[in-house]
Amino acid sequence: MADFHQSGSVATLHNLRTLDPAAMARELETIAVTRKIVLILPSLYSELEGEALPAILDELSKVRFISRIIIGLDRADAQQYRDAKAFFARLPQEHMVLWNDGPRLTAIDERLKALNLSPQEPGKGRNVWFCMGYALAQGDSAVIALHDCDILTYDAALLARLVYPVANPNFPYQLCKGFYPRIADGKLNGRVSRLLVSPMLLALKKVIGDHDYLDYLRGFRYPLAGEFAMRTGILPDMRIPSDWGLEIGVLSEAWRNLSPKAVCQAEISDRYDHKHQPVSEDDKTTGLSRMSIDICKALYRKLAADGTVFTPNLFRSLKATYYRTALDMIEIYAHDAAMNGLSVDRHREEATVELFASNIVEAGQIFLENPMETPFIPNWSRVYSADPDLMRDMAAAIREDNAEFG
Repeated sequence: MADFHQSGSVATLHNLRTLDPAAMARELETIAVTRKIVLILPSLYSELEGEALPAILDELSKVRFISRIIIGLDRADAQQYRDAKAFFARLPQEHMVLWNDGPRLTAIDERLKALNLSPQEPGKGRNVWFCMGYALAQGDSAVIALHDCDILTYDAALLARLVYPVANPNFPYQLCKGFYPRIADGKLNGRVSRLLVSPMLLALKKVIGDHDYLDYLRGFRYPLAGEFAMRTGILPDMRIPSDWGLEIGVLSEAWRNLSPKAVCQAEISDRYDHKHQPVSEDDKTTGLSRMSIDICKALYRKLAADGTVFTPNLFRSLKATYYRTALDMIEIYAHDAAMNGLSVDRHREEATVELFASNIVEAGQIFLENPMETPFIPNWSRVYSADPDLMRDMAAAIREDNAEFG
C-alpha cells in the first residue's frame, strides 16, 4: 500500500518502508519523557484464553514509550479477575485492570444510572468509555491510544505508527485513525467495510447529494478500523456510541469537534487479521447483521443532525442504489483479488450484500420509529458537571480492586 495518494479530506500518512521501525520507537521514547502516552486495551475475559492476546503482550513487553496500560475487563467473575491480574502481571509498564463487572464499578455505574448518565448497553463502547474516564482521572497523559485484543498479526511497530502522528508535538493532529489491508488465508477480508460502508457512502451521495461529511468519511481508507490514537485534550468532550457504531461514531465526533486538518489516518501494518464475526443471517441482534444495522443508524443520526430529512421513500431509493453499487464493487474486488493471487467467494459476497441491503431499510425503519434514540454515552465533561467526585471515586474503586485481588 506504499503510495502518495491523498484524498484531500483527511491527511493520509503512508508507510513507504524507508524508516527503521526501531528509529521511530526511539524517537517516541524521547517524546514520552515529557508527553506521557497511555494505551487502552478493551478485553473480554475469553480473549485471555485465545491465541492473539498472549502474543500481543509479548510485543507490548518490548515497548518503552508507553507509560501506562489500562485494561478494561468485561464478562469476568472474581476468580477470572484474579486470573486476569496474573495474566497481565508480566507487562513491564505500569498497568491497571478495570473489573467492569465487579461490585465497586457496579456501584459507580449505579450512581451514573441515578443521574441518567450510564451507558445504555454492555459492550466495547461501554468498556472503552470507562477506560477513558480512568485515564482522565489520572490527569497526567498527553496521548491515548486504543486497539483491540484479538489482533493475530500484531507487532510493536503497529503501535508506534499509530501513536506517532499525535505524539509528535510538531504535528497538528489531534486524532489518528489506523488503516491496513485486510487479507488472510489467501482471501480478502473486511467485509463490512468493503461490502457495506464503501458502497453505502457512494449511494448516500447519489441519493441525498454532495455532503462534506460523506466526503470526509470516504477519505478514510479503513473507517471501521478499531485502532486510533488521540491527544488527551479532546477526550472530555467526546461522545461515543455504546453500540457497534463505535468506530463511525468516533470519526463523527472528530468531524463535529475538530478541524479536518486536525484528523489524519496512518498506515500501520502490511497485513492485519483478527477474530472474524459471523454474518448471522438469521439473527439480527448479533454478528455482522447487527453491526450493519448499528452502522447505518449511526450514519442516519449524523446526517439528520446536519439537516438531512429521511423518509420511507428515501430509504427505499437508498437500498436500490446501494445494492447496485455494491454489486459493481464486488466485481472490482474480484479483479483486485485475482491480480494479487487472492480469492473472493462471489456467491457469498452477493448474499451478504443482499442481507446488508435489507438491513439498510430496517435500520431506517428503526430510526424513523424512534428518532429520539440516543445510544451515545454522555461525555466525561457532563459527568464531571453532574457529579464532580465520581471520576475520583471511580479511580479509587479501581485501585482498591487491584489492591484487594493483587
